[in-house]
Amino acid sequence: MQNLDLSKINTSKILSARKVFFVGIGGIGISAIARMMFLEGKEVSGSDMSENELTHELSELGIKITIGQDFELIPRDVDLIVYTIAIPHYDPKLFNQIINSSILHKSYPEMLGIVTKNKYTIAVAGTHGKTTTTAMIAKILVDAGRNPSVVVGSLLKDFKSNLIVGKSDLFVVEACEYERSFLNLKPKILVITNIEPDHLDYYKDLDDIKTAFKQLAAQSEKVITDYTQYLEKIPKLSVPGVHNRMDAAAAYAVAELLNIPEKIIKKSLAEFSGTWRRLEKKGETKEGVIIYDDYAHHPTEVRASLLGLRELYPKGEKIITVLFQPHLYSRTKALFDEFVTCFDDADNVLLLPIYFARENPDPEVSSGKLAEAIRLHRGEAVAFISFTEAEEWVRKMKLGPKDVFVTMGAGEAYKVTEKVFKLT
Repeated sequence: MQNLDLSKINTSKILSARKVFFVGIGGIGISAIARMMFLEGKEVSGSDMSENELTHELSELGIKITIGQDFELIPRDVDLIVYTIAIPHYDPKLFNQIINSSILHKSYPEMLGIVTKNKYTIAVAGTHGKTTTTAMIAKILVDAGRNPSVVVGSLLKDFKSNLIVGKSDLFVVEACEYERSFLNLKPKILVITNIEPDHLDYYKDLDDIKTAFKQLAAQSEKVITDYTQYLEKIPKLSVPGVHNRMDAAAAYAVAELLNIPEKIIKKSLAEFSGTWRRLEKKGETKEGVIIYDDYAHHPTEVRASLLGLRELYPKGEKIITVLFQPHLYSRTKALFDEFVTCFDDADNVLLLPIYFARENPDPEVSSGKLAEAIRLHRGEAVAFISFTEAEEWVRKMKLGPKDVFVTMGAGEAYKVTEKVFKLT
């Protein structure tokens, strides 16, 4: 992906656009920019392949959204097109039509770089934990009265949005490493939570990933990588897991750099209730089944989330069933051995078909092959060929008061819960 040299671009022309069309407007990041521009008084519209919670919320604001994907859906009188970086993979024809048109166009990562160019940007990068860390920093700054703007890759529970529009020059962003997207940013403060192999459909290997992070660090003024010294200062959190305590320590380090009083930091972290789809408790059924949903799609994240659940529900007290949808053939194949062992804290492992997203099917890897390997490792795992089959299986399990049911993955595993369970 090409990253903008912001020193050589007239950002004022882009930011002064009055009519903006967003391709892929239902994405978690791009929807925040759409919302931001709408709140600035611009005429905003967009398209997406399907409806979701974000498109519904944007529609309720008054943003016109068309379901579908075609260049003809873009009004010819728009001043700016903003597109998701998935478009070159999903629809090369549409991408070529956009970049060869006479209409000004930018990708979502480029726009994020542009809107933060003249701000005091605090960026959170890393293979895991960046959403929660971003949200924690945001909450601390809001509670401290620092009036930040925030773009995060989830919905902030306290604000029911992936966007906060503040009045100060502080701007907190979640910085995604995919296709080196985060190199569009020039942070004043950069947090790197961790670096592990991921997005291997784009990066060659771990060294290639590290090169991207090093470049981001080089264009940042202050970089926070070792924040373990703050762990002893973290209060009791309402969100479980060592990984959440590590995220809180990173947020604490940023808050201290910004001279936030310790009393405010600790109170804010203690009250932090989590974010959408990050080990989110959805409720209970009338039968007493406790339901969770989690975005974990990397083995390290799966393992951490299950450890967090075991803090709340120890073995012998509750039976944890996880319904996991692998995300991408490339990730499942590259991290296959790690996926085999990351479910050890679950009692039952159920696998949905791989969510292929931007990729073509790879016959060398499947949920069935993963289930077979998990069975050899621990003696139990079931793979389904469809969501319908999974729904029927879960219904036949007749779960009750001793059960915790958690859907996991960056795809659509949560839809099984919506079909099978009625929450009280």
